[in-house]
Amino acid sequence: QVQLVESGGGLVQAGGSLRLACAASERTFSSLAMGWFRQSPGKEREFVAGIYNYDSTTYYADSVKGRFTISRDNAKNTMFLQMNSLKPEDTAVYYCAARFYVVSTRSEEYVNWGQGTQVTVSS
Repeated sequence: QVQLVESGGGLVQAGGSLRLACAASERTFSSLAMGWFRQSPGKEREFVAGIYNYDSTTYYADSVKGRFTISRDNAKNTMFLQMNSLKPEDTAVYYCAARFYVVSTRSEEYVNWGQGTQVTVSS
């Protein structure tokens, strides 16, 4: 079981930026494909961004493309999500997730989840 801990959430005005981090306990972090998901009240958990382990290939939801950047530091067992030009509709609890080798946009295909961090964007 991989332990994941998110940090970096908070309250920001529209147009502002936040950087989320996800620290993993897994010593084989470099074998993990990682993803960021978010969930707002009354909505299903949705894919935001994903990053492969071996070459750091990235994937983004259309709604965040060009504004968010996912990255990872395998030496520190940590993944990041840089969020710029934030909009009120980005308000949600953000979760990091891990699975071995292959990025998926489907939340049900991940078995390792963090506890979530709240991001609130005011208009």
